[in-house]
Amino acid sequence: MNPTKKVAFYTLGCKLNFSETSTIARRFKDEGFDRVEFSEKADIYVINTCSVTENADKRFKTIVKQAQKVNPEAFVAAIGCYAQLKPEELADVDGVDLVLGATEKFKITDYLNDLTKNDYGEVHSCEIEEADFYVGSYSIGDRTRAFLKVQDGCDYKCTYCTIPLARGISRSDTMENVLKNAKEISEQGIKEIVLTGVNIGDYGKGEFGNKKHEHTFLDLVTELDKVEGIERLRISSIEPNLLKNETIDLVSKSRAFVSHFHIPLQSGSNDILKKMKRRYMRELYVDRVSKIREAMPHACIGVDVIVGFPGESDDHFLETYNFLNELDISYLHVFTYSERDNTEASEMDGVVPNKVRSKRSKMLRGLSAKKRRAFYEKQIGTTRTVLFEGENKEGYIHGFTENYIKVKAPWNPELVNTLHEVELTKIDEDGLVRFEFVNTYSSVKAF
Repeated sequence: MNPTKKVAFYTLGCKLNFSETSTIARRFKDEGFDRVEFSEKADIYVINTCSVTENADKRFKTIVKQAQKVNPEAFVAAIGCYAQLKPEELADVDGVDLVLGATEKFKITDYLNDLTKNDYGEVHSCEIEEADFYVGSYSIGDRTRAFLKVQDGCDYKCTYCTIPLARGISRSDTMENVLKNAKEISEQGIKEIVLTGVNIGDYGKGEFGNKKHEHTFLDLVTELDKVEGIERLRISSIEPNLLKNETIDLVSKSRAFVSHFHIPLQSGSNDILKKMKRRYMRELYVDRVSKIREAMPHACIGVDVIVGFPGESDDHFLETYNFLNELDISYLHVFTYSERDNTEASEMDGVVPNKVRSKRSKMLRGLSAKKRRAFYEKQIGTTRTVLFEGENKEGYIHGFTENYIKVKAPWNPELVNTLHEVELTKIDEDGLVRFEFVNTYSSVKAF
């Protein structure tokens, strides 16, 4: 291939997509491509798609137009979940030249011998049953943080979700390869690793191509905690039924794992949880939150919740609202339900009007702001460790404590990708936290 060719990437969706985009980008580099920003002129634009929500689908066309505006002659390729679920739909989008399904995306450079634009999108897809092998990935685009993929696919049958259709069965990276990748990341000077996957608590299933668990998630975090050079390890999101007491205990005593959990709830109503085919009831969720608070009172606990699921009455929603209001959590990620093709929920009765969905979403977002503020207030006066990030945002540098409190300080490039002990002092007008350095840092005044 021509070593002067340039490639640009755009990633929609989750941390898992970002880890895979980064791995694919490294393969392009091995083939002699130069990577440029998506806003720059490139010979090929690769869009890693998502199909969790309707908005992600709609954004795809906008992103293709952005690429064409920069370079009308560029080759445009679509990969990812939406590309697996609806390849023909993407191929019909004006300007798209190539669509690759779940088994083909990591072989994208094999399809690029000729970058001449096509009259119509060429599709190389698969039956999702064929997506039964594992490809390890990690992102190293951000100097301070890397996303390390440890698991892919899902065997759960949640009635609203297309991910099993887009990514296939649950399968895991080998313990050996996860540890190797973690060491490679640490050698790059990256301070924090975020573990990611579709259902990471299911780690170990399919590790060696079979359904048997050779290792468990507890085994994984135990071994990762021993890897030298990693300052921080963070668990991205884990199902409440798979978050075991032993894992919580390990994190509470860990050298590197931080006190931050993100645990999907989806609904505070047992009736709705049953309709969703979730694998727990709300009582288990209370138990998990209580266990974390007992072991780590200062821990940050994030919650995923869906509003407007079919059959969610006003009473069901209020049950969810009151449940979350009374629960000792730190913030919410609120998702407005959207119908996805080929899911059970899309055929259910009791469709909730969009205006009602929007109102409920707004109420929960307001509750999230209240919860985050209360959590931050509890942390004022405590000493925490901050990892500073690399972006200058209007004259300020930002960072996160181990328990996911966002702080700000006047921009100083010397702070980038460094860890510092600070005392949290006050909440600013923008909802971020000011602090003072515990161990005096000569180049920065207390803020």
